[in-house]
Amino acid sequence: MVKKFGRPALLGILAAILFGVMFNGVREKGIRSCIPVFSYLMEGENDSGLWQSVEHILPVLSFHQGKRVEIHRQDRFLLKYMKPVELLTMMSVENLEEVLPEKEAAAVPEATKQEAEEIPESSTVPPTTTAEPPIKTTSAMPFIPHTLQTIVDIKPLEELDALVGAFYTVDGVAKVDGNMLNAKTLNEKDLRITKTTEGPQILIYHTHSREAFADSIPGDPSTSIVGVGEHLAEILRSRYGYNVLHHTGAYDVQTRDNAYSRALPEVQKILEENPTIQVVIDLHRDGLAEGAAKLVMDLDGRPTARFMFFNGVSCGKKSGNIDYLHNPNLEENLAFSFQLKKAAEEYYPGLTRKNYINAYRYNMHVCGRTTLIELGAQNNTVEEVMNACDPIAHILDMVLSGA
Repeated sequence: MVKKFGRPALLGILAAILFGVMFNGVREKGIRSCIPVFSYLMEGENDSGLWQSVEHILPVLSFHQGKRVEIHRQDRFLLKYMKPVELLTMMSVENLEEVLPEKEAAAVPEATKQEAEEIPESSTVPPTTTAEPPIKTTSAMPFIPHTLQTIVDIKPLEELDALVGAFYTVDGVAKVDGNMLNAKTLNEKDLRITKTTEGPQILIYHTHSREAFADSIPGDPSTSIVGVGEHLAEILRSRYGYNVLHHTGAYDVQTRDNAYSRALPEVQKILEENPTIQVVIDLHRDGLAEGAAKLVMDLDGRPTARFMFFNGVSCGKKSGNIDYLHNPNLEENLAFSFQLKKAAEEYYPGLTRKNYINAYRYNMHVCGRTTLIELGAQNNTVEEVMNACDPIAHILDMVLSGA
């Protein structure tokens, strides 16, 4: 019996094995051709059966077994826990940083601890993770100084409420009155200066030199308020012929507290050493509440940050005059910011915010023609604030030249 049926049985077994091998080969080739993503799992694996590969690619088939499916791929990154649809369509993995190997994740450069500590809390400077292209600092559109657009009628502004409503925001702790803010008096103040002096006529400095913008580069002062100050200084020099001294001393490195007290002796020393200086500009960047609208407008095709002039009046709503912060130059300070605001409204309507008044002094007593400018805010770009320097310089020149 064994002899009778042994040969046919043996041949049948061999035929079955041969058929199985041929079938599996054709099936594998077919699967590779029709669903090429299977090749990622078949490459280099031992022959553990096609079903194992199907479980890897279609993990839903193995969920009932309580398995945690992992996909292994020989590639630069180890991609873990991919969704079946993502794998079948070869889509990118979302949140790739969450699935990078530890070595790869550790290799991603971050801002240094020192850089992070140097960024002021009010700024929104992002850490740089790669070499950044140079910040675009001026628009492709050339700046063309505006001619007169409208005329501000002083007569209606002779009433204090009308003047404040049109030109000022008064802080809740500050006190103003008609003697302090008289539109006719402020408008008639002669603020012209001469450019013929050999020494500097204008001083630009920064009580808060660490203030930065949305795309400022940490550690690069040319993209901070200091860089903006130098850009403004250069425009005043090259386009309008002023001799400008730009002081880049830093008074807020460790803390912003008492920055005005630290800056005052240095500013006074500069003025003593340069008696030709007749104009002082403390250039700042404002800080807005989170979610506030960006201070920007399209000025002749140029994205331009809006700005405001700031005054400290040494007078509180409850305390009255603050004697220890006496400012003998208050009237001229107020006239300077008023005339700058008026020129801005007449030549660049909508570009400036209302002049801001607070109760304290802010070192504005050092010189009659002193103004504090809040240029843009933390959510403005470097390009926007740099572009604003052109109209600021033009406005300054109109007031200082009496044009």
